[in-house]
Formats: sequence, structure tokens, C-alpha cells
Amino acid sequence: MQRFSLLLSLLLLTVTGAFAQDLVMEAPAGFDVPRTDIPHGVVDSFTYKSESVGTKRQALIYTPPGYDKKKEYPVLYLLHGIGGDKMEWYNGGHPEVILDNLYAEGAVEPMIVIMPNGRAMEDDRAVGNVFAPDKVQAFADFEEDLLGSLIPYVEKKYPVIADREHRAIAGLSMGGGQSLNFGLQNLDVFSYVGGFSSAPNTKTPEELVPEPEKTDEQLNLLWISCGDTDGLITFSKRLHDYLYRNEVPHVYYIEPGGHDFKVWKNGLYMFSRFLWKPVDESTLDQYSLLGTPAETNVRGARYPQILPDNRVMFRVEAPEAETVQVDLGQKYDMEKDAEGFWTVTTEPITRGFHYYSLLIDGKAVADPASETFYGMGRMASGIEIPFPDDDYYALKDVPHGEIRIKKYWSGVLNRWREMYVYTPPGYDDSDAEYPALYLLHGGGEDHRGWATQGKTDLILDNLIAAGDAEPMVIVMMDGNVTGPGGPGGFGTRSMETFAAELKNAVIPFVEETYRVKGEADSRALAGLSMGGLQTLHAGLRNTDLFSALGVFSSGWWADNTELSGPEYAFMEEHADAINENLDVFWLSQGGQEDIAWKNNQVMMQKFDDLGVEYEYSEYAGGHAWPVWRHDLHGFAQKLFK
Repeated sequence: MQRFSLLLSLLLLTVTGAFAQDLVMEAPAGFDVPRTDIPHGVVDSFTYKSESVGTKRQALIYTPPGYDKKKEYPVLYLLHGIGGDKMEWYNGGHPEVILDNLYAEGAVEPMIVIMPNGRAMEDDRAVGNVFAPDKVQAFADFEEDLLGSLIPYVEKKYPVIADREHRAIAGLSMGGGQSLNFGLQNLDVFSYVGGFSSAPNTKTPEELVPEPEKTDEQLNLLWISCGDTDGLITFSKRLHDYLYRNEVPHVYYIEPGGHDFKVWKNGLYMFSRFLWKPVDESTLDQYSLLGTPAETNVRGARYPQILPDNRVMFRVEAPEAETVQVDLGQKYDMEKDAEGFWTVTTEPITRGFHYYSLLIDGKAVADPASETFYGMGRMASGIEIPFPDDDYYALKDVPHGEIRIKKYWSGVLNRWREMYVYTPPGYDDSDAEYPALYLLHGGGEDHRGWATQGKTDLILDNLIAAGDAEPMVIVMMDGNVTGPGGPGGFGTRSMETFAAELKNAVIPFVEETYRVKGEADSRALAGLSMGGLQTLHAGLRNTDLFSALGVFSSGWWADNTELSGPEYAFMEEHADAINENLDVFWLSQGGQEDIAWKNNQVMMQKFDDLGVEYEYSEYAGGHAWPVWRHDLHGFAQKLFK
């Protein structure tokens, strides 16, 4: 009857939403200060027999204010760190104070809290070298003690609800690792799991969550938190990145602080507020005080930071400036503090790579905290926003190729030029010859774009390792041919100059310098935006040189027959040869927000009218690098089969 009453109450709360978690972002001042004007719970100890250790062991128990042995309670198992024991939370964190205060505010449900000794060995004292191998192993061995002895004892001795929906496990440091290890690998036992500043004992994400969909279905809440200056944050972030990529809802909470009870007490306060209540998964990525420094930051730069919901926090020192903005496609006004630092937090930013600038008193400059990238016709800052589908260009433990910088003399342009060349894994250890893909950038960029913004080497490394693409050399040439560092141009003359540079300078140099095959069926040409137009012009006029063409987010202009007319006239005359010579003619782009979308639709209709055969692929997104990385990933798998 007691259990039925509690379950009925929770059901009613689910329906009414009365206890739906509100967006409290941190513990308020005084949350850990004892109050004399409220009821208090009781902390006591008990002894249980451990079958796995073969001895009697002790643990602390907290019972809530108004504890009634005739009522059943949910239970939280709260674990200590490597240098502590069952007393560590009581002495350093005072969970009884935190929970008493939360009960008084009506912010948490009454619960029993068990604080055991997580060092499962006969002499479980925190003395001597706590990092000794046998003592470290004892933390792993505690899983058997917890599941086989402690939980059965608690459920026999105390009035707790003995099902997974009413069990939680959380801990700090070594205990955080234990909580993740034991909780995520025993989802039939626990439905709430919290790791505060989890230590290196934390298993790899692939071990913890081998079946992401199953974990999502069974888990009510997964909480991961850490201080931003804690040297152990990499273990929390590693798990967060994996969960994010596999779309497992969780809280990834970063706050100012190190490896200490300031962080852990706040973690307990925040975690406790979620327990035994309906959890709104759509809000979980909003819980964090700080973000993760962007991977595009220069070494050691803490800002910009990316929050779990992909808002971005910028912070810039400019004490003499009158106004500072961040131009990230949309302009954000920054606010100045007394020390001369300007800050702003944006709305959630879309996935992938974005150029941005600082506008200091109206002047666009690069952010000194960011790496710079050649784009928009100048050097600009850039920020990489992660997203779940970005695994195909993640850095993995696979054989890696190299990107080489090569100077060459162009007799066409009568000057020295530069190209980037990707050689596949094992190139220098083999006498093999490889097919070659000539890969072209867009307007306002140059040959560096595909290597840096485009992640070409990582995309191909991963494809080759998986057996999904043939090993190939990729030549990233500079398509700006009208002047040193200037725009490539989109007119007929620029297209003809580009084609001459490709045929008479680049290809001969590559085939003299690298071990590449010199036949059409071993050459491919592809490009994005402006590079797509260059591919259309030079590739379709030279199908005797290429067996595959890739056109990404491009297309002859729908409203400029002066430029497109001669191109279509050529294709109409040579449609049979184009179809016969090309094994792959692949058109791809983003969705309707891609500025090339309309041109491409009109062009494909024209191709249909002319009888030119092609394949088409569309990937949600705008005229941006996430789309083009995806295009390369798809196109490369079709080549040289």
C-alpha cells in the first residue's frame, strides 16, 4: 500500500507537471549552511556482512526529516574519492545539511542516502599509499560488494523501494568513476547516475554505453559534472562527446573550480533536484555555467567556449574600446566589465565550421584567441561547433596520411604557386601508384580551405581505414587565377585560365612529382561553389582526362544566359561523349537555405533536357563546410571502384 501511494503520487506529479525540473543553474548562497529553523534528518552508521570481501563492513546512512519506518523511500548511494572513506562526504560535503535545506524548500523528494566505503578490501582504511595497486583494484571490486551485499542488506533492513526506478548512484572523483562504471553497466539496478569530477578509473565510453539506444530508454538521468580547471575534466568530456555523438540525453555541467568540495557540493545539490521526478530531456543540454573551449582556439585560450546546447560564450580584453561586437553572421553586442573584458553569450549556433570576426569600434579584426583561416577573401577567426553526425571526420586511432605543401612553377600564370597534397597512409612505404582527385575550393578561399576547414585528411583516413574508399592522392590547388591572392572570378576568361592552369601546369607537375596513375580512369575533379563552376567548365570539356566529376553547392546561373549559354551549348553537342566518358557525375548541395540551391535545380532540369546523366545528393544545411565535408565523404566513396 505504501509503495502504491508513492507511485500514485509520482504519477500525478508527472501528469500535472508540478515537479518538472526548473532551470536552476547553481546552488544559491547558503545552500550548505546549517539552519536551526527547519527539521533535520539523521546520520547514523550500520554494519553489514560483505560476502565478496569476507568481512563485516561499515557504512553511513542519512534518513530524512520526519523519517517513518512505515513509509518506503527511494535511495541514493553516494560514493567517496580515492583518498577518502565512508566519512569523506560527511566531513567535507555535509550532504545532510544540503538535503535538509532542500527538503525545507520543497525542492527534493525525501530519500535515504547510503555513504559506504568504496574500497572493497579487508583493510579498507584510507591510510598509506592510497594509489597502491591493490587499493585501486579494491575500488573496482566494490561493484560486487555493492550489488551482492550492500544493496540487499539495505533493502532488507530499511524501508526502501526496491526497484531500479528508485535507486540512484553518484560519487566524487574515484567514486564518480565508480558511479558511472557501476550505474551505466547495471541499468537493471539504477535509473539515476551521477559522476562528479570522475577520475581515471572511469571506463571508456564504448564500454560504459555499448548500446546507446538501450541506455537512453532505461536511464532516467545521467549527470556528468566537473570544475573547469580540474585536470581530470578530460574523462568527463570524453564521455560527454561520445554521448552527444550518439544522441544519449544527459547533463554535462561545467562550473568554475577545481577538484574540490566546492564543485562536488554544488554537483550534489543540482543532481538531487532531479531525483524521483519527471525529467524533461529537452532541457538537459541547458544546464551548465561554463562551456568547453572550442577546438579552434589557440593553445591555452579559454574562450570562446561552447555550451552543451551550442550557445557560444565570447570574452575579449579591450579596455580602451568604446564598442565591441562579435560578427558570426549575426552581430552580437558585447558588454564590458570593470576590468575591461567584454563578454557575450550567443543563441545556439548551427553545426560545423563558422567564420567570425570581432568588431572593435566598428573595425573587423581576428580574435587573438582563435586560430585564423583564410576565408571571405581575408584571414578570419573560425569556430567549430560539434554535432552528432561529425564522427566521420573525427580524429581516430587509424593509419593516417599526410598533407604536404608543394611549391611549383606555373608556366601558364608565369609565377610560383603553391598546392596542398594529401598522400594516403603508407604512401612512403610503398612503390604503388595511386589515383588522384583534384579538389577545388570556393570563392574567397584558397588551397588551404580543404586541408584546414574541410578536414580532408581525416575524412579520407577514416574512409580508407574502413575500406569505404580507395587510397588516393588528393591535390588541393589554388583556384584563384586572376591575380596573386585575388578572387578567382566567375567569368568565361577566368574559367578558361583556370582550365589551362589545371591541364598544363598542375596535372603535369603532380604526375611528375607523385606516384599517381596517368590515365583518365584514375583521375577525378571536384569542387565547391566557385570550384564547382570550375569543375563544370574544365571537367565537362575534358572528359578524356577525368572519369569522375563532383560539383558541390554550385551550378550554372539560372538568370545569366550570357555565362551559362555557351556551357549548355557545349554540353548539348557533346552529351553522348560526356555520358560515355564519365563513370561518376555527382551533383550535391545543401537544402533550400544553400544559396546555390536554385541554380542547381535549374541546371539539373537543363541536364535532363539535354540527356546528360548525373547523380544527385542533398544534405540539410546551408552554403557551408558541414555540407561540403559531407559531400567529400560521399563522393570519395564512389571513386576509382
